[in-house]
Amino acid sequence: MPKPYEGGCLCGAIRFSAIGPAENPHSCSCEMCRRHSGAPSTAWVEFPASSVTWTGPGGAPALYRSSEISSRSFCPTCGSSIGAVDDAPVVAFLVGAFDKPGAKAFTPTSHSFRTGCPGWWKGALGG
Repeated sequence: MPKPYEGGCLCGAIRFSAIGPAENPHSCSCEMCRRHSGAPSTAWVEFPASSVTWTGPGGAPALYRSSEISSRSFCPTCGSSIGAVDDAPVVAFLVGAFDKPGAKAFTPTSHSFRTGCPGWWKGALGG
């Protein structure tokens, strides 16, 4: 059995375990991702919803319906952004929410909405 990827929020109330493989590792600079994270760009990785278990004392994260196909997830206690729960059914996690965000499987293979990056950030993304 593959080793689970684990992570959670700042206060530890929301914890998760996701069994690989990690899918669609990508970064994004769309307005929704920027506002959800408070950062000029986000890094995401997806897992089938059936591969995700909410393990913390807070259970599943709170959800905010952000579009016709997805809800953004966050901790209702500390407010940390966790990711998105899509209707697909896919759970997309912000890479920063993992205990070990440097996992090779999380390396973005594409970047969406590059034009949404501030000019000073584009250099960090290689152009």
